[in-house]
Amino acid sequence: MNVVALAVIAVALLAVSNRATKTGPDWWKSSVIYQIYPRSFKDSDNDGIGDLQGIISKMDYFVDLGVDAIWLSPIYQSPMVDAGYDISDYRTIATEYGTLDDFKQLLDEAHNRGIKVILDFVPNHTSNLHEWFNKSAARVPGYEDYYLWSDGILDDDGNRQPPNNWLSLWSFSGWEWNEERQQYYFHQFSIQQPDLNYRSESVKQEMKDVMTYWLDIGIDGFRVDAVPHIYEDEQLRDEPINPDSGVDSTNWNYLEHIYTKDQPETFELVYSWRAHLDNYTNTVGGDTRMFMTECSSDMDKLVRYYGNEYGTVLGAHFTFNFYFLDISESTTAADLIADIVAWYDNLNSIYTFNWLTGNHDNHRVASKVGAKRVDAYNLLILFLDGVSISYMAEEIGQENGEVTCAQGQDPSAIGNCTTYNETTRDFERTPFQWDSSVNAGFNEGAETWLPVSPKYEELNLELEKSADWSHYYVYLAAVQLKSVLSQYSSVYQFNSLNDGAVLEVVRVLSDGRSEYKLLFNTGDSEATVDLQGNYTVVIPSVNLGYSKGDVTGSLVLPSGGSVIIQNNN
Repeated sequence: MNVVALAVIAVALLAVSNRATKTGPDWWKSSVIYQIYPRSFKDSDNDGIGDLQGIISKMDYFVDLGVDAIWLSPIYQSPMVDAGYDISDYRTIATEYGTLDDFKQLLDEAHNRGIKVILDFVPNHTSNLHEWFNKSAARVPGYEDYYLWSDGILDDDGNRQPPNNWLSLWSFSGWEWNEERQQYYFHQFSIQQPDLNYRSESVKQEMKDVMTYWLDIGIDGFRVDAVPHIYEDEQLRDEPINPDSGVDSTNWNYLEHIYTKDQPETFELVYSWRAHLDNYTNTVGGDTRMFMTECSSDMDKLVRYYGNEYGTVLGAHFTFNFYFLDISESTTAADLIADIVAWYDNLNSIYTFNWLTGNHDNHRVASKVGAKRVDAYNLLILFLDGVSISYMAEEIGQENGEVTCAQGQDPSAIGNCTTYNETTRDFERTPFQWDSSVNAGFNEGAETWLPVSPKYEELNLELEKSADWSHYYVYLAAVQLKSVLSQYSSVYQFNSLNDGAVLEVVRVLSDGRSEYKLLFNTGDSEATVDLQGNYTVVIPSVNLGYSKGDVTGSLVLPSGGSVIIQNNN
């Protein structure tokens, strides 16, 4: 084994020890959270679909990575119209994923290794096959107002029409007629995902009870889906047309969503959920139950989901920072600095940053920026202060899979094969590439729910591990360094060098001596950086031309190359 690999292993022992100490109220503040899309992670029973036993079989992998928590995309019972985000029973595990006993085993296996488990919580809507919806459609007493219903209006010709112009995020009207009830119901997403009505106190209590149910089972927190869409305007007012949208009138972006997004009541609901989790921890004991929210909103709204400016009213521990999701090969140092500084300028210092570059709804980093830049973005999200969130397989630089419209499963895209390639989320959801065996080691050969990438024999975890240095080892080293540096407070500087081609992030630790720098050549040409002093290479990107431990006063960075260095004081 080479010297670099030995060094990584040596530091890993320290990192695992540090990770195990992340308990108590602040365990999450510098955590690494690993998102698992269960359907695509590991198939244990060879039915083509990933499952809980598959995750259990790979539990030691999370220890190897040094992550603090795993976040599971929805595992609840569902007709799977939208890959589990259409829930028909919040208290039952989806049959294809396993049983509640399997989930309890997963919890035990994770907790025995010092790893937290976070569940996706989907409160905005249910499946139209949920018992609540069936009862509400039938006007069963007590369930009449569980969803957002309306009689609609009559046009000048006496034809029935939806009550207003609200659109679904998946295009066309957000209102669907229900024959049984003889009313329209509202759906922000698919027709099969009716929106719950949070002006019903019964609905609020139902969802709080769902949270408590899973907390009692032993989970460590929630990632809350689609939070800005939970409330709508009570008066059902038409939304204004967005004059700058440039899209047709059926597209969600055609309107300005002042009545269906980020409503005042939504913030209050988030605050009440945080209070519920905190009260649970205070009553039952144990470590903080983490509460993170998914919000695609303007910055002034995002910071409100954290709580008030004084910290006397608390919301999410953090709301996802999606600013890096739009990275591309043309992203510059100035672009990245602007994205970072926006959070430093707007988020109160009492709250915690978070950084991510991908998820199950966005193309993989390697496909957005090219393989040569993968290490830079993994280094960046792990070098900055706060929580780092990684989507599964980004640590090996896995690219988008290859899926045709006929093979596709994404309900938001398969209805129009003309635009499928531009709109589908299937590419980033293809199975994890474990090794060079059949189906990339995802299963034993059964047809997979989405096709395995044909490139899996060229890129997989086994190959990454067998290399002298690889994306996997860069990621591993960055997690380990994060574990060490998080023990210190830091002061940052963000600089654009070499005519804007090179990003420099300077991190000075509170020990008063240690200075680390991350350098990333975002440009298309080689760049030479004068360091104005000698620095030691800590983590080089793949094919950089430098090795860990090299001491240099200048760096020659190839296009896309990146490195973390430390001063020699």
